[in-house]
Amino acid sequence: MDRSAYESMSMQEGGHWWFVARRAILDRLIRSRIAPPVGARILEAGCGTGGNLAMLAQHGSVDALEYDGQARALAHAQGIGTIEPGMLPDKIGFDGAHYDLIALLDVLEHVEEDRASLVALRARLAPGGRILLTVPAVPWLWSDHDVLHHHKRRYTLSGLRDVAGAAGLKVDTIGYFNSLLFPLAVATRTAHRLLRRTAPLDARPAAPINGLLRRIFGWEQHLLGRVRFPIGLSLYAILSA
Repeated sequence: MDRSAYESMSMQEGGHWWFVARRAILDRLIRSRIAPPVGARILEAGCGTGGNLAMLAQHGSVDALEYDGQARALAHAQGIGTIEPGMLPDKIGFDGAHYDLIALLDVLEHVEEDRASLVALRARLAPGGRILLTVPAVPWLWSDHDVLHHHKRRYTLSGLRDVAGAAGLKVDTIGYFNSLLFPLAVATRTAHRLLRRTAPLDARPAAPINGLLRRIFGWEQHLLGRVRFPIGLSLYAILSA
């Protein structure tokens, strides 16, 4: 990603509505749909600046890899888990360790070789282990945000299912999320295009709006597994070998 994107992420992960609500949703998915064993070994492949490390550490001992040195230093400063240089698909590291949970959270869209990356991670699953994967969805929503973050693609549900299957992984569950705010996101991005605005779409809004958006997005943690959203800004999948 651009240097400015890492700097923005580091500053906003603690309080921006998207990061806070997303962590709550991921935590609920881990607890309700994966339920790692006591003492689970967890790998976060592509931890960025470390915004998910504390949440993941609630479920076991965490290793993490990150390619970018600046982001890795910010993650390491949190003092959570073991963080090493690495990249997908062929530099995972950690001496061939196997994991009960591998978290790949908004990372696969950055990698040219998405199928090969999933193949490599499948080989690092412990017996009964799972991969929790999230990616941006809906290719026609491509915007300057994707360019800034060096995305290679946005996924369709069928496309994500296909690449997981091609990597030899079983799709235990898959679906859209960040769906309740989807109409607002489409309207916002359309306005940015029409007005040719260059302000970042992920800037933190004023506190009252930030709180409202966090509550709306966060409510989805109670709906996933009960409601199948027809579309959303993101996709999640739980995969097994």
